[in-house]
Amino acid sequence: MKKALFIAAGVILLLAFLAGTLFFKAEKAEQAEQLAEQNRSGLVREHAPAKGPSEAKVRIVEFLDPACETCKNFYPFVQDLMAANPGRIQVVLRYTPFHENSDQVVALLLAAAKQGKHWEALEALLAAQDDWVEHHVARPERAWRHIEGLGLDLERLKADMNAPETAQAIAQNLDDARSLNVTKTPEFFVNGKPLPSFGYEPLKELVDGAVAAAYP
Repeated sequence: MKKALFIAAGVILLLAFLAGTLFFKAEKAEQAEQLAEQNRSGLVREHAPAKGPSEAKVRIVEFLDPACETCKNFYPFVQDLMAANPGRIQVVLRYTPFHENSDQVVALLLAAAKQGKHWEALEALLAAQDDWVEHHVARPERAWRHIEGLGLDLERLKADMNAPETAQAIAQNLDDARSLNVTKTPEFFVNGKPLPSFGYEPLKELVDGAVAAAYP
């Protein structure tokens, strides 16, 4: 009898714990969505690199650090989502250099964008990330050799990297990240909605739902 009561009590406690966990997650997701709605203007800025048609009805905003390994792993997945929905998705990148020295690499990428080579530079650096990121610390001096074949004007690149507007763009990205409670990368917003939980499947479900709603 005591054993049965003990088991029953254990089951009740477990169910209460699970219910509390689900409630906490739901409440946290709702708070994140409210915060995103309140700070919607902070999702997209004029300086942010974008890929895909501007008239696309589904927009993925990604807060990304080029030194982040998870960002590198998610990059092809996001490209696959775009390929599966041609012309329907635009991706906007907001660079948030949370890793040490990563701000210099972000400046390089924003400068490459001024020469129309942003995406080529990003893909080259992500492919070589193991070379220029060491123990979660960016080594910008090692990044240069991986963009040599892109046809960039290196002197102009250096000047654009050190331009005041580049520093301002990075500062704006970090300010917007704080206003949206983005504390790690990658972080995604799909048509203004944050991920309810992190992972490939939640992102795919959110994108698929937005596509289905926008293109019935």
